[in-house]
Parts: sequence; C-alpha cells; structure tokens
Amino acid sequence: MSSERLHINEIFYSIQGESTHAGRPCVFVRLTGCNLRCKWCDTEYAFYEGSRMSISEVAEKIRGYRCDLVEVTGGEPLLQEGVYPLTEAMLEAGATVMIETSGAVDVSKLDSRVIKIMDLKCPGSGECERNLWSNLDHLTMRDEIKFVVADRADYEWARETIETRELATRAGALLLSPVFGQLEPAALASWILEDRLPARMQLQMHKQIWPGVTRGV
Repeated sequence: MSSERLHINEIFYSIQGESTHAGRPCVFVRLTGCNLRCKWCDTEYAFYEGSRMSISEVAEKIRGYRCDLVEVTGGEPLLQEGVYPLTEAMLEAGATVMIETSGAVDVSKLDSRVIKIMDLKCPGSGECERNLWSNLDHLTMRDEIKFVVADRADYEWARETIETRELATRAGALLLSPVFGQLEPAALASWILEDRLPARMQLQMHKQIWPGVTRGV
C-alpha cells in the first residue's frame, strides 16, 4: 500500500444523506482543504482542520466499521494525490466507493469503478465560473450530477444546463437539492414537476435526522 499520507479532517460512520444511496449506512472519509468558497458551504471546518494519516491507517479505520459503502468527501478530496491509492485500496477490499467532488478539479485520474458524485456549481454558490466542463466527458452512467439550488435563478440555470449539455445521457442520476434553510423544498419540487425535469429531488437526509449537528453527519 502507498506510503503517501493524507490530510484527514474526520472519518465517521453515519447514514448516507444524499445521492441515490441515501439512507444506507456509510463510512465517510472527509479530506481537509478546498479550492472553492461556496456561499452556502456547511463544512467550512474542513478547509483547514485535520491531521496527517497514512493510507494504511485510514484503510484500517474504515475496515473497523465493517461497512461496504465508503464515501470520500471534503472539502475537495481531489486536491490530494493520496486520494487515488486510497480509493483503489478500498475498491480492492470489496467496498463500493463514492467520491463527492465539486467538478472544479479534473476527475479523469479516478479509477472507473469509483462512483463520482459531481456537484456542478450554480450561480448562487458564487463559484459557477469554476465548473470544469471537460469533466463531463469522464462521467459514466454509474455516476451522478448534483445541483445545490438556492433560488429560482439557480433552478433555471440547472434546467438549462441539463438540457443544453444533455446531462441525462451523461450520468445515471441528476440530483437537485435546495440550500438547507434558504429555499423551501416545496418550491423546488413544484418547479421540477412543472417542467417534467428528468431529475431527482433530494433533501439532505442527515439534516432531517440530526438537525443542528454539523460534524460527523
């Protein structure tokens, strides 16, 4: 196993709150550092906090939870080169591995078995110009595209992006999520229904289960 060390913010076992795997028990590996500053970010503590761990140490802790679903997240996990040997080690151990990425960093180096959850940034995030559109060429129907929607303008941008870039043919699921506490879920649901958008609405399940808790969920 690689001797490379990762800057780890936290490792925890919880219920997967998003994606088509929502509701499943999952081990989360949150890496430290992010190159974006989205206005609605709820994990700012992951920008700097954490400690150095070897890949073998991380893998051992993951195995201790005896769970076959693993998500690597951040921050932005693809900023650390050690993420590649880590995900490959988890795949070889038989786990289903997901990685949540902003879409602003090249995903082409990831093993094709890793399920990519790509968060395309809407204008309301303040980081829309950072979307790396070439990443769409590296998605498969195993992967998922997520939009975090703050308002009607964000929704219309997401709808146009889905249509003009033919995203329904590029990924297995298109996910629209309202910014928690800012956009009423009913409003987003009504827009999706009115437009018959080929997308799945999702709420952050972990925030419904553990309201007010920001870490380890």
